[in-house]
Amino acid sequence: MPKQIIHTDQAPEAIGPYSQAVRVGDTVYLSGQIPLDPATMTLAEGDMEAQIRRVLDNLQAVARAAGGDLGDIVKLNIFLTDLAHFALVNELMQAYFTEPYPARAAIGVASLPKGAQVEMDAVMALDG
Repeated sequence: MPKQIIHTDQAPEAIGPYSQAVRVGDTVYLSGQIPLDPATMTLAEGDMEAQIRRVLDNLQAVARAAGGDLGDIVKLNIFLTDLAHFALVNELMQAYFTEPYPARAAIGVASLPKGAQVEMDAVMALDG
């Protein structure tokens, strides 16, 4: 199956040699998003809630550019530099996702690009 590269100006430009997302058939692989403001390419200002919301907004923008939405995500990976924010991630996910929720992993990491505290990537399944 041919690959379709997904790009939107509503999410941050790639900061390396990768695409924002790649669609193969009905499956879309969304690259990791950190809390970069797409307009300024700087980390979102504010507390951890603001950073998590920025990441989810970025994922949503890429999902929409691919013809889907957050509700089409079937697998979500969350990377946190401090797992103490796990409960906040759970709380905010309920504002962005509805049941049935995607399969998910939350992983504690030592560091993330540009000093971010949170990153998320996803796999999305589309109908046709």
